[in-house]
Amino acid sequence: VAKAIWGLMQKGMPDQTKSISEQAIYIGECYSFGAGIYEDDEVKKQEIDAINKKIYNKSDPEINKIYEWGRKLTLEAFEEIYKTLGSHFDRYYFESEMAPIGEKIVRENIGPVFEESDPVPEQARYGAGAAIIFRAEKYDPKLHTRVFINSQGLPTYETKEIGLTVTKFQEKNPNISIVTTAIEQADYMRVVEKAISLMHPEYASRMKHVTHGMMRFATGKMSSRTGNVVTGESLIRDVRAEIMEKIADRGFDAMTKEKVAAEVGIAALKYSILKQSLGADIIYDFEKSISFEGDSGPYLQYSFARAKSIIAKAGDQVSGVRCQVSENWETTEVEKLLYRFPEVVLRAKEEYEPHHIATYLIDLSRAFNTFYGNTKILEVGDATSPYKIALTQAFAIVVKNGLYLLGIETPEKM
Repeated sequence: VAKAIWGLMQKGMPDQTKSISEQAIYIGECYSFGAGIYEDDEVKKQEIDAINKKIYNKSDPEINKIYEWGRKLTLEAFEEIYKTLGSHFDRYYFESEMAPIGEKIVRENIGPVFEESDPVPEQARYGAGAAIIFRAEKYDPKLHTRVFINSQGLPTYETKEIGLTVTKFQEKNPNISIVTTAIEQADYMRVVEKAISLMHPEYASRMKHVTHGMMRFATGKMSSRTGNVVTGESLIRDVRAEIMEKIADRGFDAMTKEKVAAEVGIAALKYSILKQSLGADIIYDFEKSISFEGDSGPYLQYSFARAKSIIAKAGDQVSGVRCQVSENWETTEVEKLLYRFPEVVLRAKEEYEPHHIATYLIDLSRAFNTFYGNTKILEVGDATSPYKIALTQAFAIVVKNGLYLLGIETPEKM
């Protein structure tokens, strides 16, 4: 935040007449500018560090004004993306709220858990004192020492995490608190969890840390520091535009076309991420993600829409009556997969791995499309037709429920 504020003070504030997203992008550019300078210029680095300290003690009216404006605007920009993605949060826990809570907890536990480090002579010349640290390796040789309050007296991420965890348990008392971070934070979180468990052993079994990789394109890793990023908003916009092209000749009116493009575009993005197992980087392939064939969200939606079309054509034949199938009926792959849905969902829940559901839905949809290609489902006089319609309906129900669990909409027409 200090790097972004320094960049804004150098480059100037954005045009207030521009959209929220455009102003938020400008803040990102200022951050990138400040982050680059911070690494290369010692004088500017000290200026940014000074801003960082002023943010915490709220001692500079100009910096306070920029900070409050920037926080309000970026939160509004995030809300726009959350609304598009169908995400909702019941409560926001801000670092500015959690930092003093965590700092109080850490200072109260100096001795039993934390300890003061020896001051670094070079830093002491600038007024720096001893840092407050946690030597986690004393409890587990796989862990290491981390700083919780630095030599400038400021709480680190570790301390904010303690404030957050304790506050969540006090407010919500959850059966389990799941924290999701990038995989780079795995070792850091293990140290934090160990410190918390020493102060609150009753929380130990109720803390779960889930890690994921970073999102990459074929061109390589993105970096907000260097400005080499693709924003979520621009990616959503580009995907939606491509879907609009794909459904241009479907005969939809303008409103329906917009709705379908939005739902399919979001499905393309969500599925591309959720189909990959946790821990590894997410390699995003734009063209594959929007394909109506193969391993993609739109393919699942299209399979569902195909099933709903068959059910609509069946009309009165879909009555919900239990169907008997003839003795010579050969069990299909669809039936073999349908009954497995509950166990797949349970496994995804227990392992915190949504990709199990994604993989299952692709297998099921491929089986159904093979069944559809090899079988005449609606056939007058065919004694097995009611059963085949019922099977199609069962497929549609399971796919809809599975996609719901992945946060993906199911348009009935594509």
